[in-house]
Amino acid sequence: MPDAFQKPWALILAAGQSNRAAAGRPKQFLPWRGVPLYWHSARAMSHSACIGGIVFVFPADARNEEEKRLQDLHRHDNLGLPFLTADGGPLRQDSVRLGLALVPQTVKHVLIHDAARPFLQPALIRGVCATLHQGAVAVVPAVPVTDTIKVVANNLVTATLPRNTLSAVQTPQGFRLDLLRRAHAAARAPMTDDAALMEQAGHDVRVIAGDAANTKITWTGDLDLLADPPPMPCPRVGFGYDVHRYVGKDQGRPLKLGGIAIAGAPEVAAHSDGDVLLHALADALLGCAGMDDIGRHFPDSDERYNNISSTVLLDHVLELLRNQNIVLQNVDMTIIAQKPRIYPYSAEIRKNVARLLGLSVTRVNLKATTEEGLGFTGRCEGVKVCAIASALTDLPNLSQTTLAF
Repeated sequence: MPDAFQKPWALILAAGQSNRAAAGRPKQFLPWRGVPLYWHSARAMSHSACIGGIVFVFPADARNEEEKRLQDLHRHDNLGLPFLTADGGPLRQDSVRLGLALVPQTVKHVLIHDAARPFLQPALIRGVCATLHQGAVAVVPAVPVTDTIKVVANNLVTATLPRNTLSAVQTPQGFRLDLLRRAHAAARAPMTDDAALMEQAGHDVRVIAGDAANTKITWTGDLDLLADPPPMPCPRVGFGYDVHRYVGKDQGRPLKLGGIAIAGAPEVAAHSDGDVLLHALADALLGCAGMDDIGRHFPDSDERYNNISSTVLLDHVLELLRNQNIVLQNVDMTIIAQKPRIYPYSAEIRKNVARLLGLSVTRVNLKATTEEGLGFTGRCEGVKVCAIASALTDLPNLSQTTLAF
């Protein structure tokens, strides 16, 4: 939005006394994800980056209490916007008029939003503001009506309206502030929204695409919309890397890769059995769990691990993952060595690793490569393995995330 366009203010209408949702209290004060519904609309206004300030309109008998709540909310979740509060009136129209009186006189445009629409997204706010900037004096977001609409009197249909000409209008609605104030002053009868007052005053009302998700909480059944979905699985990825040095015959451990003995291969220096592939894999699994590395869990200074089978170590790591409700999905491993030649053993290694992990072979991948004579592996001084593991765990339920007041 160009700097020359002064940012509109927003009215968030939270003054209704309606209890059609049968929630035991006005719906705009219902808690959702730890904060009242009206605060979700305020967050959207803030995140849109095109609103200059907010006026909250509350029931007169609740205003003092809600002002204190606003201060607490703002202290923990700063809007980055100035805000004021106003007493509401007996009708929605009265509440808007009283809220408009507090909007600074220098402000040219205003957005009016119902606090019972907590699913408001910043993109819709920006769309309304952009249309005002283009010269519109009244803007409403709307979605096409999908049901057939009947006019009913005394339980009888008196007319069927052409669906292609009908739209369901939402908030926020945007207006040129001076014209809206005049429209309210000249109002001849109560209207259900401010756009109707502007229509009555002879002004064009521009329609932009609304958002089907911008639902209003009205009836008891609508409360189901506030139920958080089950926690979604959270992906985890871990990376493992290990190296073992080759040593002379009878000076180390026979080379094993993935639990498979490699005939005729150089021996490796190791405290455990020296299975470099399972060590890299164990580190990758620990990475998924954020639980350090195998050196911390199985230090080479501990004689209990002298010549221990790496399959035992891997099984212990898998138990750690199970205790954290982490479910392994797949692994990908690369053996890097100038010698021995890995290809003759690759299928057997892959199959055995799948067995150890309790995974299908299709979820275990194994590659082998040389480094073209470069580096310590190229000089046949050792072998190294890289491993990547992916897993899933549960996200914490968002409904458990609350602000501490």
